[in-house]
Amino acid sequence: MAKLINGKEIAASVRKRVRFEAAELREKTGVVPGLAVILVGDDPASKIYVGNKKKACLEAGFNSFEHILPAETTQQELLELIERLNEDPAVHGILCQLPLPKHIDERAVIAAISPKKDVDAFHPVNVGKIMIGDYDFLPCTPAGVMELIHSTGVSVGGKRCVVVGRSNIVGKPMSMLLLHENGTVTVCHSKTADLADECRRADILVAAVGKAKLITADMVKEGAVVIDVGMNRDSNGKLCGDVDFENVEPKASFITPVPGGVGPMTIAMLMCNTLTAAKLAAKL
Repeated sequence: MAKLINGKEIAASVRKRVRFEAAELREKTGVVPGLAVILVGDDPASKIYVGNKKKACLEAGFNSFEHILPAETTQQELLELIERLNEDPAVHGILCQLPLPKHIDERAVIAAISPKKDVDAFHPVNVGKIMIGDYDFLPCTPAGVMELIHSTGVSVGGKRCVVVGRSNIVGKPMSMLLLHENGTVTVCHSKTADLADECRRADILVAAVGKAKLITADMVKEGAVVIDVGMNRDSNGKLCGDVDFENVEPKASFITPVPGGVGPMTIAMLMCNTLTAAKLAAKL
């Protein structure tokens, strides 16, 4: 029977540390970390995420700057707002909630955010820094996954690590972070010839494809660490991950639940990145 990796508890510990360091920064330098969040349109899920980020900022003692824009906002108007935020010394981190309306080029928006304020770590400069292992920020979800793995006491070094999913936001950077810690990494995707066979080799398995219960018990090695990044609905409308939790749990050594696993870590790591950006701005 696997031990549950409690993302809520670990995230609370990270947020507590961030709150303490932010207070210390404020006392020493007068700098209050500031996060600007931009939302274009009225997507209900995005609204919830933005609200959660605002709440996390208040808890951490950060300044929170919300910019809620109508769906018909032009790309030029959005880029002009980002430029103003790039120049604003009170703003240390800028996050533009994705997805954006179809008439706006996400790549152009990501590229417009100053790499020094890119707390999502999506800017090509920051992606390049992650590739060579010399970075200021890490993408929030992969960074959160690494914290969860570390909490198990299992060392990544020398382990076979399989990442299912190759997105720019999770899969690709996830593989890099595991590689930096000396894991032997395989990245799987929709064109992988025998996904089940690849997954069965994994000592550490990270599922990040957004397909409900894709990873079944016969695909998991006995004693594997299983991290489920997915957030889906099953046929009954119940929240579930990419892993068939009920049947995989007895085989794994450690496993994350959905909800309560990776999800809470993402915002906690966003707070970490914003604090880092404020420290860099204060030349600490």
